[in-house]
Amino acid sequence: MTTPLLETPLCAWHSTHGGRMVDFAGWRMPVQYDSIVAEHLATRQAAGMFDVSHMGRLGVTGPESGGWLESLLTRRVADLGVGQVRYTLVTSDEGPRGVTILDDALVAREADAPDGSPRFSLVVNASNRERVVAWLRSRLPTVGVSLADHTFETAMLAVQGPLAVAIVTQLCSAADAAAIAALRSYRATAAAVASRPAAVSRTGYTGEDGLELVVAAADALPVWEAIMAAGAARGLHACGLGARDTLRLEAGMPLYGHELTADSDPFAVGLGFAITLNAADGTPRSFPGAEPLRRMRAEPDPRVRIGLVFDGKRAARESAAVTRVARPDAVVGVVTSGSFCPTLGSAAAMAVVDRAVAEEGGPLDVMIRDTACRATVTPLPLYRRLASQT
Repeated sequence: MTTPLLETPLCAWHSTHGGRMVDFAGWRMPVQYDSIVAEHLATRQAAGMFDVSHMGRLGVTGPESGGWLESLLTRRVADLGVGQVRYTLVTSDEGPRGVTILDDALVAREADAPDGSPRFSLVVNASNRERVVAWLRSRLPTVGVSLADHTFETAMLAVQGPLAVAIVTQLCSAADAAAIAALRSYRATAAAVASRPAAVSRTGYTGEDGLELVVAAADALPVWEAIMAAGAARGLHACGLGARDTLRLEAGMPLYGHELTADSDPFAVGLGFAITLNAADGTPRSFPGAEPLRRMRAEPDPRVRIGLVFDGKRAARESAAVTRVARPDAVVGVVTSGSFCPTLGSAAAMAVVDRAVAEEGGPLDVMIRDTACRATVTPLPLYRRLASQT
């Protein structure tokens, strides 16, 4: 029996505006409207808007919520101030190495509740939401912490690109516009956008400046349409998952199930910054998998994540073998993500390879349909926005 696909509050809009709908992690989502290249370049040059309502949105509240999250996440929560957002991993203490990566996530501290107790939110991947929720619920104390899954009662929109903030703030009061414009990266505020309440954060998954907005499900369509109207004359495009993937590839951002997996060494894939092993006072933190992660940091993995830029436009796909030059039998790694990258004008990839061949500028071959294609080891990110665009 086939399980019906889940739909975001904007699903009908996507269908009636040319979105090519696909199954993504059990959700009916638009992969593109016009073309992936056009949507990608619009985001780099002006602005793109993405429906990311398939992402899981969780709320954690209660007087003990801060300490509880501190004991469960790889990133420190104890010193997280109101309006701060941090990238973190969610780990369990299971698996052959004593740690399993359940997901990567964003944790944010919201304004305190009326009784003064802290409130937090978590954004997790659609494909991992159910198991993350089950894991967190299995660790809930009997009192002091409440966990709620708000995914189906809310929607999440990402407006990304150098004009994103200017477009969204057109729809806000002067005070809210100033508060949003003043946000630094990984900061958040409550605001009204198009007269609807929203949680607004200066975050994204494209390598561009931009905002992510969480609104009530009933407000998703009017907010989406208001932003589209406000940005029409400034080059705003509706964008699908295809452009989101090419943008994050250029930006060197990992995707769970590709660069990051359940048994990854996070230090080897460039996510050591998401592991805070000590508290602010220098004492060791305790969270699921903390000790195995200490060992991983002390004993570097023999493989490491790199970027690869190809001479042409032919793209390597996930699982393609990476070999030494002119030696197809000497496999030294594997591609984790690959695509033609419109900003670069060539194909590019991320791969996990032996450290011995990871030197910047070094040549490697990648097997694409039994043909060895030359690529150059390139530092991540493959694209970095200009400082003047921030």
